[in-house]
Amino acid sequence: MSQPHLHLSPDALYPFDARGIAKRFRHAAIFGALDALHPGETMRFVNDHDPLPLLAQIEQRYGERVEVQYRQRAPEGVVIDFNVKA
Repeated sequence: MSQPHLHLSPDALYPFDARGIAKRFRHAAIFGALDALHPGETMRFVNDHDPLPLLAQIEQRYGERVEVQYRQRAPEGVVIDFNVKA
């Protein structure tokens, strides 16, 4: 039986590799992961392409509560930090 996630570290960084998730489930999985984060936590998102439609949806859904910060932006893929603000 797995232990519940306790959110013990306010500056925690949680990896999320979208490349292993079926495309039809990706956005729902990403929104679920973002919804589970607490203020001060960050999800480090890895994908095989720049997810511009997803970023627009995140902006609509979360507004300024989620800060988007590219860590890597290259033709072979992207790494983006989604920082949840208070």
